[in-house]
Amino acid sequence: MEELSHWIDGKRVKGTSGRFADVFNPATGEVQARVPLASKAELDAAVASAAAAQPKWAATNPQRRARVMMEVVRLLNRDMDKLAETLSREHGKTIPDAKGDVQRGLEVIEFCIGAPHLLKGEFTDSAGPGIDMYSMRQPLGVAAGITPFNFPAMIPLWKMGPALAAGNAFILKPSERDPSVPLMLAEIFQEAGLPDGVLQVVNGDKESVDAILDNPTIAAVGFVGSTPIAEYIYSRGCANGKRVQCFGGAKNHMIIMPDADLDQAADALVGAGYGAAGERCMAISVAVPVGDETADALIERLIPRIEKLKVGPYTAGNDVDYGPVVTAAARENILRLVQSGVDQGAKLVVDGRNFSLQGYEKGFFVGPHLFDHVRPDMDIYRKEIFGPVLSTVRAASYEEALSLAMDHEYGNGTAIYTRDGDAARDFAARVNVGMIGINVPIPVPLAYHTFGGWKKSAFGDLNQHGPDSFRFYTRTKTITSRWPSGIKEGSAFNFKAMD
Repeated sequence: MEELSHWIDGKRVKGTSGRFADVFNPATGEVQARVPLASKAELDAAVASAAAAQPKWAATNPQRRARVMMEVVRLLNRDMDKLAETLSREHGKTIPDAKGDVQRGLEVIEFCIGAPHLLKGEFTDSAGPGIDMYSMRQPLGVAAGITPFNFPAMIPLWKMGPALAAGNAFILKPSERDPSVPLMLAEIFQEAGLPDGVLQVVNGDKESVDAILDNPTIAAVGFVGSTPIAEYIYSRGCANGKRVQCFGGAKNHMIIMPDADLDQAADALVGAGYGAAGERCMAISVAVPVGDETADALIERLIPRIEKLKVGPYTAGNDVDYGPVVTAAARENILRLVQSGVDQGAKLVVDGRNFSLQGYEKGFFVGPHLFDHVRPDMDIYRKEIFGPVLSTVRAASYEEALSLAMDHEYGNGTAIYTRDGDAARDFAARVNVGMIGINVPIPVPLAYHTFGGWKKSAFGDLNQHGPDSFRFYTRTKTITSRWPSGIKEGSAFNFKAMD
């Protein structure tokens, strides 16, 4: 069985704690590798080494740092197939979905090539008599990222790209469920010219997380995961004087107006609700048709589309719609919530509870589920399921539909399908959610805008990627400069006359 490692000072390093976690193949349920879980001492040693390497990297001019990012983009494209296959083997995503995972991270690295421009300060001449003022954006020092299992390429790249381009050293603590791709990314950065020690990958569990939060050298921490853990990391990190941004859970609503193209809306719901087995923080998990006529017509279109979904391992070809969920525990939690929906009175229109894939009976596969007549007091509506389950909540009016999205504790993403521009503009202006789609089911912004939710989906002042990422990983220094006048009069620049 393969034994994975950490990435310390430019090379793979075996763990010394004696603790390991199993890395599964979700399609078969078999353990395919072991990953070491770092101790506090291992984490602290990696941070100390990063801190020693960071000043030289910070002193490298931004254009040269940007050239490293250029080379990373080339190498990510070169290794796309290899990264996607490794990602699929550990996570369970289809190959096209895995390539999308890498591509979305790559696009943030492309944005980071613009670091020289993004790091420019401001200047005011003659702010007072003989006084000039200017500002500089400088790196924080050592930053850390704690990233989730569901995007093992994209989110580590979202974190490490801006942090490194801004001149910081970076400690990545990836998910222990699918750690191979983050280690491959570290190798790519080294090949691209990143100095040893500037990027460290430390695998671990809660012990490593707490060591990151308590280490006094780490100045900033970024996290993506569930809301309870986001709240824990945010509160403990802030209490230790760190700059912290945490992104938590989601319950994303899609409102379907009576004037919407219902075939288009149904296609969008199937892709956004069931893609990646629903293990996406931007997945649509709640459909809100306005009016019973709209709801009946939508359900009629959804059922055959959902029943035709092909569920299987990534090795079954690119026509597989989604694969297994990441662990047996995740599968059991999804099925438990599905059963709670049945017990609490929702109508299970498409029942995937008895799904079994021949030859993969021990895999972590979950069949697709569709609920109708879901109420806001039900567990399947209130909680993030993170699986292939779509709940339909019928609304009598646009205002009722809008209030559903606004009243939910999560505020990551939402969408509206309509032909009415006035309704779309009103929805975008009023809804208290961070990312809005208008006839777009998964409104993930492009890399040069920022990604972030509202309410209990995000904690902290600044979002991921885009200009906010460079603000998060730098601090501003403002200089007021005054030079006494008259010094230049002390020198003569003409030939003196003969006495």
